[in-house]
Amino acid sequence: MSPRPEGTAIRADDLPFDNSFAELPPAFYTRLMPTPLPAPYFVAASAKAAALAGLAPAALKQDDFVAVFSGNQVPPRAQPLSAVYSGHQFGHWAGQLGDGRAILLGQLNGPEGPMELQLKGAGMTPYSRMGDGRAVLRSSIREFLCSEAMAALGIPTTRALMLTGSPQQVVRETIESAAVVTRMAPSFVRFGSFEHWHYRGRQDELRTLADYVIREFYPELQSAENPYLALLLEVTRRTARMIAHWQAVGFMHGVMNTDNMSILGITLDYGPFGFMEAFDVDHICNHTDEGGRYSYSNQVPVGHWNCYALANALLPLIEDKEAAEAALDGYIDAYGDCFDALVQAKLGLKTTQEGDRALYDAMFKLMHENRVDFTLFFRRLGELRMDVLDSDRNEADAPLRDLFLDRPGFDAWAVDYRARLRREHSQDDARRLAMHQVNPKYILRNYLAQTAIEKAQNGDFSEVAKLLAILERPFDEQPENEAYAALPPDWASHLEVSCSS
Repeated sequence: MSPRPEGTAIRADDLPFDNSFAELPPAFYTRLMPTPLPAPYFVAASAKAAALAGLAPAALKQDDFVAVFSGNQVPPRAQPLSAVYSGHQFGHWAGQLGDGRAILLGQLNGPEGPMELQLKGAGMTPYSRMGDGRAVLRSSIREFLCSEAMAALGIPTTRALMLTGSPQQVVRETIESAAVVTRMAPSFVRFGSFEHWHYRGRQDELRTLADYVIREFYPELQSAENPYLALLLEVTRRTARMIAHWQAVGFMHGVMNTDNMSILGITLDYGPFGFMEAFDVDHICNHTDEGGRYSYSNQVPVGHWNCYALANALLPLIEDKEAAEAALDGYIDAYGDCFDALVQAKLGLKTTQEGDRALYDAMFKLMHENRVDFTLFFRRLGELRMDVLDSDRNEADAPLRDLFLDRPGFDAWAVDYRARLRREHSQDDARRLAMHQVNPKYILRNYLAQTAIEKAQNGDFSEVAKLLAILERPFDEQPENEAYAALPPDWASHLEVSCSS
């Protein structure tokens, strides 16, 4: 099927779904219908995500689209199903898991290729275990906004097409209202999808899944001498680069279980996440992560551990343990090369020189000791002028310098940084422009999300739409939205996110 023109108007019943995953044997999924929600209503939609699916954004507000993307109506060509998978959760084998509240409708062919559309919160499935199959408005707003914010930051991620709500009550820590996020990705296959078959000794199904993933998403690997080894190598590299991008913007996933790791190397499953504010290398964004397994500093080694889990699952196909281990060794270089390049760009450096590592390390150490706001530091660093008289330096540096309690410590680092800039003949205006293109001014801070959530819980969805519009342009100055780039208020320090978030 050829892609439709971007933004084509179409009735919900006429959505031309395909579903390549549904062509796999029945053991890989359960076919089922979504469970309808009472009185569903439109909350928000992403025009940019809609374009990727070839949909007209205005149509998503129509009753028929609200019905489809709430699970109340299923287009004739959809083949709804929930996938089975397993995984390691917090480092322990959890056995069979699966789409406990997500139902895949199928693929729509957009201008950049097929995108799967999945309803998260669409009701119970055979994999719900003790869950109710629902999502709540609070967590759904967070996932909707963060998916699109991450995409705007240039970080590989699933996308969020649409968000609908319902007055149906759902019990979490408190009684909340239900919601459904329609999320999109080329595929929702996870590391745990492979672990599921490996731990059951089902090598035929393992091979079938690997062949499907290679054929549909890595066709260039089909001609490799060992396609399964090539798959492991490429997924390992993609995962490492994805996590480097997380670290470079201070993003913390919160639940990096193997069932939450995408085989495409894209950010998957926004539960308890957070963007770093007061910089702490050991910060834990998920308050139920008591051991700190998924802290900011642990994301890099945990990503590597997860790739080992994938390698173990693929080993019966690879049939060469030493080659698999060598593929995994590529993780450290892929991460390091990507992160170093990102930090170099964040500091406005055009070249690599001796001593750069010491400059980076001293910067992060100083930021950690002073709990400096991560986003504000890098954004304001772009405003620092290279040549300033000693008598004027404190005043000139004040917006940046005042983020530090240890001002002499910052002053000493700034001397080294300015000297480094001079060595490559940096120019203030050009460097400022370049730095502002990679250091966001606007991120999804917890308190901003909380404000939008509280308004939405009272029936006002305007803040969700406003935040989406701001976060879609994270690098722009947006002077009319300056308040959204400020330090968080005192009350925000008490906000917590957990696995129900």
